[in-house]
Formats: sequence, C-alpha cells, structure tokens
Amino acid sequence: MEEGGSGNSGYVDTSKADKAVWLMKCPSVVSRALQSSSVPNDLPVAKVIVSIDPLCSDPEDPSIRQFTMELSGSDLGNVPKCFSMDMSKEIVPMSVFSENEGKITVEGKIHNKFDMRPHYDAIESYGKLCRERTDRSMTKTRQIQVIGNERPIIPMPGITHTQEKKKVVVKGSETKRTRRDRGEMEDIMFKLFEQQPNWTLKELVQKTDQPEQFMKDLLKDLCVYNNKGSNQGSYELKPEYKRSAEDQSGS
Repeated sequence: MEEGGSGNSGYVDTSKADKAVWLMKCPSVVSRALQSSSVPNDLPVAKVIVSIDPLCSDPEDPSIRQFTMELSGSDLGNVPKCFSMDMSKEIVPMSVFSENEGKITVEGKIHNKFDMRPHYDAIESYGKLCRERTDRSMTKTRQIQVIGNERPIIPMPGITHTQEKKKVVVKGSETKRTRRDRGEMEDIMFKLFEQQPNWTLKELVQKTDQPEQFMKDLLKDLCVYNNKGSNQGSYELKPEYKRSAEDQSGS
C-alpha cells in the first residue's frame, strides 16, 4: 500500500497485517521496573504462564484459560513479581504499527487485550508498595538556605516618624478626656438628646470629650441602640427617660 506525505512517497508493509497480536495494559510501576531491570538483554524479562482447566466442557469459555505473568530479576524492590492477566476479546478493532528507518510496518491485528493486576501471592509486596507511594506523596520537601552577606532591612525614616507621630496624637487625646461625675454627665446627655433624638457613639464622644468606654456604659443604661431602619447605628433615649426629659423641659 502506497502512502504519500510531505512531498515524499513511501510504502506501508502489510504482509503481517493479519497476524494475531496481544495487547497488554502494563501499570507504570511495572513498566519502570522492566526498563531498569538488570536482566541481560539476551534473557527474557518476564514469562507468561497459561493454566488450562481440563474439566471445563466449553472451549469458548474465557475462564478455561488463566494467564499469569512472572517478572524476572531480583532487584525489583517491593514491586510484585507475579501478576494475574485478565483477558478480554471485546475490544475496538486495532492494529499495531512500527517504524524503522522511515519504513512503516503493520505488525499485526490485536485479538486479545489483557489487564494486569497483582496476583494474590503478591498482595503483601503490593501493599508495601502502596504504603511507600502514599508516604512519598505526603512528605513535604523542605529546604534550608543560608543567606550570607545580606544587609538587614531598616525601616524608612519617614514611616517610623509617621508611626511615632500617630502614637503621640492618640496619647494626647486620651489624656484630655477626663471622666466627669456620672450625675453631671447624665444631665448633659439629656440636654443633647433634647437637641436631636439620635446620636452615634462617635458623635457623643466628640461632643462631650469623654472616654469612649465611659460613654458606652452611660449609653447602655440610658439609651437603646437602633439596629435597623433610617436611624441604624445610632442611639436614642429609652422611653422612660424621654418622658422624664420632657417633664424637666416643661417645668
């Protein structure tokens, strides 16, 4: 069969197109073990053992044959040396191609597919392999690097000056706010709420020049806080104090 591409013409060798080929899905851990195996090139890296059930009457029964693969080599670590091969014939039609020095060859047609799984004799070594893989994935790689000849980080003079200036302002404002007598402050509060019915904490602190915590204690006893509505976030006198304030203003 002739094939053209990139301006060059070539041929695909299809003389072995009908040759039966087995497809084996090999786990990555097995693939790495086979590639790094110390087995000499002239010796097989594995062997497949076919077990046949002589008592099975149906020759087409897939269970009549059991396939097992045994890996060669003694340097596999915890990689299982024995695998069961589950055969399946219901596969999408596929062929195997190879390329050698620009020559493309059809090596055969896939008739059977095999899925590998650890044999029951190798469950213990496979369990060790899984634990090692889990431990490696959970281990965090930490590196300590010594940095030499580095100059220390010195804050900029402008930033330091700004921070110190802010501290001085806060201390000065707190020093000015001296607590007045509670009875005197209650009278001042009633007069302020006569001027307008709603005040925020910040407004009252600025208006009375009293410590914020002292104002909170007074508001807790004299006022209610508006959580919603048009006056949300402000305080107003409790109903009983509103009446007393109105009586005092009327008298």
